[in-house]
Amino acid sequence: MRFQFAANLVQTVPFGVSIVAEALMRTILLALALLVNSFLPSVAAEVAAPPWQEVVEGQIEAFRSGDAETALGFAATGFQAQFTEPEAFMIAIAASGYSPILESRSHSLGSSRRIGEDAAVQVVNFVGYDQRLHEGVYQMVREEDETWRVQGVVLRRRDGVGI
Repeated sequence: MRFQFAANLVQTVPFGVSIVAEALMRTILLALALLVNSFLPSVAAEVAAPPWQEVVEGQIEAFRSGDAETALGFAATGFQAQFTEPEAFMIAIAASGYSPILESRSHSLGSSRRIGEDAAVQVVNFVGYDQRLHEGVYQMVREEDETWRVQGVVLRRRDGVGI
C-alpha cells in the first residue's frame, strides 16, 4: 500500500511538474526566504538612530529621576532663557499637565520624521504608574550650535492600559 500511495503522489500537474517536485521547490523557496530574513535584523540594527532620539530619551530619564537641571539642558534655548532656575522649569512642566511624562513607568520610541534640516517630530509612548497610556509628540529643533533640543511636546491620553 505504501508503494501505491507514493505512486499516487507523483502525479503530474500542469506544465509537467510533479507534485513532489513542486513541494520540493516550495520547501527550497521557503528555506531561502528564511535565510534571507535572518540577515535583515542585523542590517536594520546597523542603521543609526536619528540624532534627536538621544535627546528625547535623556530628557525623559532626567524628568523621571527628578534631575531638573539636566531636563532643562535638553530643552530648547527659549525654555532655558525663560527658566533660569531648573526647579521652576520642573514645577511648570508638572503644572502644565505633563505629569504623565515625569511620573511615567516606562516609555518606547515610536515613529519619527525629519522636517527640513532643522526640525523633527518624535512620537513617544508612555505607560504611567497607574498603567494609563499616553502618547507624546516631541517637536525637536536643531539649534545654531548644531545640537538637537526639545522645542515642545503635545501629550494626549490613549485608550487602554499598559503592562
